[in-house]
Amino acid sequence: MREASDRGAGTLNETDGGRLFALTGATGFLGSHLMAGLIRAGHRVVVLGRSRNGTGLADRVDALLDWFGLESCRERIDAVEVDLLEPRLGLSRRRYDTLCPLTAGIIHCASDTRFSERCRRESMDINVAALHGIVTLARDAGAGCFHYVSTAYVCPTSPSLCAEVPAGPRAFANVYEEMKTLAEAEVAALCSRHAVPYTIVRPSIVYGDSATGRSNRFNALYYHVRALQLIRDIYLNDIEHHGGLRSRGAGIHLDDEGTLHLPLRIFIPRRGQVNLIPVDHFVAVMAEILGDPRTGTIYHVTSDAPRTTEELAGYCERFLRIRGIELVCGEEMDRTVQNPAEEVFNKLVKPYLPYLADTRRFDRRNTAKLTAGLSTPEMTYAVFERCMRYAVSVNWGSTNGRPPGAM
Repeated sequence: MREASDRGAGTLNETDGGRLFALTGATGFLGSHLMAGLIRAGHRVVVLGRSRNGTGLADRVDALLDWFGLESCRERIDAVEVDLLEPRLGLSRRRYDTLCPLTAGIIHCASDTRFSERCRRESMDINVAALHGIVTLARDAGAGCFHYVSTAYVCPTSPSLCAEVPAGPRAFANVYEEMKTLAEAEVAALCSRHAVPYTIVRPSIVYGDSATGRSNRFNALYYHVRALQLIRDIYLNDIEHHGGLRSRGAGIHLDDEGTLHLPLRIFIPRRGQVNLIPVDHFVAVMAEILGDPRTGTIYHVTSDAPRTTEELAGYCERFLRIRGIELVCGEEMDRTVQNPAEEVFNKLVKPYLPYLADTRRFDRRNTAKLTAGLSTPEMTYAVFERCMRYAVSVNWGSTNGRPPGAM
């Protein structure tokens, strides 16, 4: 793969075949799958990113191409190391000018997805302040459209349908939601100021490939399942090697069929649902948006058949061969005496509780107009099992402790 530099590396252009896109966040979950989808469709991609932990962007992208089985397509990618917060993205004038023209468009996936308040400054820089430089590039490069990947959870919690319209100020569950809302407003303002066409794409919670189960990131949905697996394994080990001394005191035992009876209450604010879409569907919808960009349009990439929290708890029990998960709604978990398993699990998942008890329903009219006939694969138990079996088979993405591309 070619890594563009000031010393004269070759640059891609649309006459080389396919359309030419620039992509940020290509070493993240959504961005990496978008990169692979663009390459498979015959397009060419300028990846804008940075080195990490001493590993250059080109090497990080190479690792991902290997994971996707696209080793032979390295010549369809340029990796350009940039700093989105610096003038001209930290590039020399000469190198910056070689990025032009990016006639098909720029897809901005890069973001800080951390929820914590202590990450506010970094989140503001990455999610909001960095937009000025990348939208300016879209203007300077004559990009056909600027595509911003946001989140469906900028929408307020409401009994009415969440419309595909600009989000306004509200009470936010975390810093990430707040920064994404600010970012959407900034994208609209900057693109209007610079006369750059733009779209905003709002996916809900994204998991692995629904057909193969493969994923190169294991957070969100996977985080909860892995936490339950770790707790289960602690008690299985206690039963097998220590005669169940700890387990008996918590009412935990293994039955004759090998199912672990694990009393575990999960405290959620209310009964709700989890809106899940597979990454293959996200990529398919993005392909339609990229093929027919309609400026100023907001697209919800969400499921019309979200799973209830009870259904997903049942999936976890079936997959992990445990029994005893109970959802407790409206009770303050901090004021309730919990057994050790409950204390560990509820502490681990506390930042995600709003999404386990979500009641939002998302309007998809803009998306449906563009993707007629493209249905969202449902999160059935078969799909859940396929994805979790893959996660377990690769030890939840551990490659010397790191998932592909995270080097």
